[in-house]
Amino acid sequence: MSQTTTAVRTGASSSGPDGAPPRPPKRRRTGWSMSPKAIPYLLIIPGLLVIAVLTFYPLYQVVVMAFHKVGLAEIRPRNPRPAEFVGWDNFQQIFANPQFWSTLRNTVLFAVAAVSLTMVVGTLVGILLNQLGRVMSTVVVIGLMLAWGMPRTAVAAVWKWMFDPEAGVVNWSLNTLPDWLTGMLLGRSDWTGYPWFNDVLPIYIVLTAMVVWQSFPFIAVSVLAGLKSVPSELQEAARVDGAGPWTTWWKITFPLLKPIFTVLLVLSVIWDFKVFDQLYILIRTLNRDAANLSIYAYTEAFSSPPRMGTGAAIAIVLTAILMVITCVYVRQIVKNEELR
Repeated sequence: MSQTTTAVRTGASSSGPDGAPPRPPKRRRTGWSMSPKAIPYLLIIPGLLVIAVLTFYPLYQVVVMAFHKVGLAEIRPRNPRPAEFVGWDNFQQIFANPQFWSTLRNTVLFAVAAVSLTMVVGTLVGILLNQLGRVMSTVVVIGLMLAWGMPRTAVAAVWKWMFDPEAGVVNWSLNTLPDWLTGMLLGRSDWTGYPWFNDVLPIYIVLTAMVVWQSFPFIAVSVLAGLKSVPSELQEAARVDGAGPWTTWWKITFPLLKPIFTVLLVLSVIWDFKVFDQLYILIRTLNRDAANLSIYAYTEAFSSPPRMGTGAAIAIVLTAILMVITCVYVRQIVKNEELR
């Protein structure tokens, strides 16, 4: 007993029979412990709940509504009438309506033109920004992001004023050009009072220019960020080997930026397929021939008499088209990457 006390006081440590230091006593676990692998899943639960409330539940309601006959009597706050289940009748009605196919044509043609121009203009501007100095590049990027961040409704209102037949700056600017030039390029020399929003083609020309103007800054900044990550040694080696700018772009730069272009292309397709507020402000749903699928769904759901089941069915068809396009494109990209 006295030897043990002396060892403790002098700071000496007792050893086991084989001379090894003694193992510290095991601590008892108190409370509930979590596996480190489960922590990331626990942290994303709040975000998943928000997404479920704001996205999945409304989507579920739209799907349910697409298979029912829903009008004012079914959504009134007091004593609503139970919605009648109609199965696939809403989808059969829209597929049998010629307006659905005309709006689908408008949607697809506009998306092809807008996405192509947005990607091309945004890529060219991104390359230009990469060639500028740091100060000038920063100034241009700030200006581009201001245009990209403007509310779409405000942009549509300004562009509608610019193309106004009487007071618009576009008609005035076209009249200041030589008649032979506008006649050769645009087939018209006098632009006084020209109505841009009466026919389908001029409406979509204005809409395409407006959407491209507000969308290409995001593409340009994303391409600029990708170009900054490309190793300069690869481009210098290509120049030493005698490759020109075009060959260097397609053989070195573009393959490295292909994942970025994939994401940008998918996002642009989704955004341009479901354009609504800009077109709605331009035509105010008066020109049914110029409507796209989003406007068509809105008019079916909220016109008099409202047919919300039909509008929901159109929205489901539009969502299905976007999902098919996105899945096919992403699957093709994944296959190409696996082959490499």
